[in-house]
This record gives sequence, structure tokens and C-alpha cells, in this order.
Amino acid sequence: MNEYRSGIGIDVHQLSPDSDLVLGGVHIKHPSGLEGHSDGDVLIHSLIDAILGSLSLGDIGQHFPSSDESLKGISSIAMLKQINEVAESTDWQVSHVDATIIAQEPKLSNYVNEMRNNIIKTLKLNIDQLNIKCTTTDYLGFIGAEKGIASVTIVTICRSI
Repeated sequence: MNEYRSGIGIDVHQLSPDSDLVLGGVHIKHPSGLEGHSDGDVLIHSLIDAILGSLSLGDIGQHFPSSDESLKGISSIAMLKQINEVAESTDWQVSHVDATIIAQEPKLSNYVNEMRNNIIKTLKLNIDQLNIKCTTTDYLGFIGAEKGIASVTIVTICRSI
């Protein structure tokens, strides 16, 4: 018999010409990147928050506080690996991920497979356990004005009981 839980994560970062654009662990050539204490990867941050929510373990800021200078510039994939180790240490396993990246520019469809591969490798998933979608806001709001990028992720975890 299995026990299941779900969690939702949302993250938004401002675009800046002084930052690199990293999404799903993929470095994307673009004039602006995402500001953040880490690499600003909103996809991975929303995924981490979804996992933490499903585990009832708070949020990303509690585990990786922006006040901790040792975390400055940390790879979000490295953060995801740490959180997955926390889940596995309590016998939970991520069983499905569905994520949406919301960005006006750049167009991200050519990067989705590489993002999926990075996450699949980190979470030890099969290809059919992870979906990443990309959409725009049709030029509405701060995302449509290319001032930021957001991501929303839902995760299902399971363990044998």
C-alpha cells in the first residue's frame, strides 16, 4: 500500500541585464537573466517549494535563506539535489512533476528537453514522470513587459506504508 501527498510551488524573479538566465539548470543565451541570491532558476525554485510543501517542511527560504552568504550564487540544481535527499531520507520519493514556466521572452520550447533531462537525473525519475510546459501572458503584466519570469509546479510524492 502506498501513501501519497501533493505540493504546489510558485516562484517569480525579476529580469536584469546584470544576471545570467538559468532555467531548469540550463544556461540560456538572453540579454537579461533572473536576479536572485542563487542562480535565480524559477523552475527549480518552484519545484523545490512544491517538494517541501508535500513534505510539510516549509519553503525554500527556510532551507536556503538569502541571508546566508555561503549560498550566494549556488546552483539551484544543487539545492534540488539536497531537498531530494531530505525526501529520500524519510522514504518519500517524487513520483510525478508537472511544471509551467511563464515567460514572454525568450521562447523556451527548444530548451525543455535539456531542462527535463537535468531534473530527471537529479530526482532519479523516468521521462514519463515529469512534464514541463511553457507559456506567455500575451504581453500582459510584468511578465508580458519582460520584467520577470515565473514558474508554477505541482509535485506528487509517494512512499510505501
